[in-house]
Amino acid sequence: MDIFAKCFKESRADMARAMNIYPYFHALESRQDTVVTMEGKRRIMLGSNNYLGLTINDDVIEAGIKAYKEYGSGCSGSRFLNGTLKLHLEFEEKIAKFLGKQAAMTFSTGFQSNLGLISAMVTKRDYVIMDKENHASLYDGCRLSYGTMLRYRHNDMADLENQLQKVPEDCGSLIVTDGVFSMGGDIANLPEICALAEKYGARVMVDDAHGLGVLGKGGRGTASYFGLEDKVDIYMGTLSKSLASLGGYIAADERVIDYVKHTSRPFIFSASMTPASCASAIKSLEILENNPQLVQTLQDNSRYMRQKLREYGIKMRESSGDQVPIIPIYTYDMVKTLTITKELYEKGVFVNCSLPPAVAPGECLLRISLMSTHTHQLIDEAVGIIHEVLKEHGV
Repeated sequence: MDIFAKCFKESRADMARAMNIYPYFHALESRQDTVVTMEGKRRIMLGSNNYLGLTINDDVIEAGIKAYKEYGSGCSGSRFLNGTLKLHLEFEEKIAKFLGKQAAMTFSTGFQSNLGLISAMVTKRDYVIMDKENHASLYDGCRLSYGTMLRYRHNDMADLENQLQKVPEDCGSLIVTDGVFSMGGDIANLPEICALAEKYGARVMVDDAHGLGVLGKGGRGTASYFGLEDKVDIYMGTLSKSLASLGGYIAADERVIDYVKHTSRPFIFSASMTPASCASAIKSLEILENNPQLVQTLQDNSRYMRQKLREYGIKMRESSGDQVPIIPIYTYDMVKTLTITKELYEKGVFVNCSLPPAVAPGECLLRISLMSTHTHQLIDEAVGIIHEVLKEHGV
């Protein structure tokens, strides 16, 4: 059989294109802002993870330009060889201090951070226990490891305990959870997770890609939100959201970081993060640290939009915190979801649609994400359009 045969079978993408409701790869023709130009028209951006709006910050842009001129366009090698810059070390020191950890290390992407950490840490006779709604990168990290993966029902602490009880006493175990879940916008039950980890001798890793700059003291994330900084063993985060750049990091005890640096294949065999990306992240972190009101404004916007949606009777997936800027609106059926997404786009609102396998069958939704730089006037305009389109479709 021809290995390419699968490529020529009719796909869901083919179906959506034939129906003129294909939702992906719209070309952005302006900066990543609250209002953008896409394919020649004005759109209110409600589909970006640029939570603090720093991708257009002049100081962040200038930091990237300066690094580009000083260090060139790339590192042309891995951190092990010629690819470690003073900028990498500076960011790692600053993010570790910000999160209250001994050390940190960077990866070229957030996805790679999860691949690199889990595949290195979870070895033969180790167990990794995963929330079923964790991000795809965490699952792929498990697949690259030589350990055993167990899954528990989403935020179900009784089921987590059931899975922990399956781990033999002479085996290591790592509980892995998103801090803020990327589709549902709900917050992990970290107090119970940490309590169960202590009871069963497990370690805890939190993927805080959507928590940094969103929750906690000064935007320090989910563990800070619960006051559990000393109970979470490993933080993971990305630079492509609140820190307005590209890359990823993990932060933990110094010996843990040193171990991962010397055993993680995705770290050892990948070129390092570009100078401009690193410098932009350093400046974004500095802005976050000096302007905690950005986090408060983001949370206020999130509460405001939820309030407006409720006034219109629009059904959301209720989160464990109204302050989270990820707002899922149920649309259920796949074709209806794609049609609504297209009509919103045509009327000037860009949102992301979430389809299986990102969500369960029959639970398709629109995933709205806000920035601290959205105004209430823009939110009002967008909610009005969303209500109009949803009403037309009986949602």
